Amino acid sequence: MTQALIQTGSRVCLHFALELEDGQVIDSTFAQAQAPTLVIGDGNLPPSFETCLEGMGAGQEATYTLPPEQAFGQHNPSNVQRFAKDQFAGQDLERGLVLSFTDASGSELPGVVAQIQEKSVLIDFNHPLAGRTLIFKVKILHVEAP
Repeated sequence: MTQALIQTGSRVCLHFALELEDGQVIDSTFAQAQAPTLVIGDGNLPPSFETCLEGMGAGQEATYTLPPEQAFGQHNPSNVQRFAKDQFAGQDLERGLVLSFTDASGSELPGVVAQIQEKSVLIDFNHPLAGRTLIFKVKILHVEAP
């Protein structure tokens, strides 16, 4: 019997870590007793991360360096917007605070307080990891064919 290799639709149990180039760990499942299981192509991982996994099998480990274009994109200055400070009356604003906004289609959109000025607040709607090169480490524990 041949070993199942990861492809779209595969059910995969894996450990992973996401790090910045300076070694700072953003997220990791390696210390968890129970490794997460996901289906390739179900939207749980960005497509470029899934592409790294294609063709891997149980027992394999790898490290991938993903430039911003393959991770969460470049930081887009047009995703930083200025709002009147009085729109946030009653809220304790501080730099780095994540706020929830609703976009034109009614979807929830997180924004990070980037700057607080006397009469305005700068909100950054970029993904927090936009513009960053990421190190994606993975260990495949089990693969079920689609």
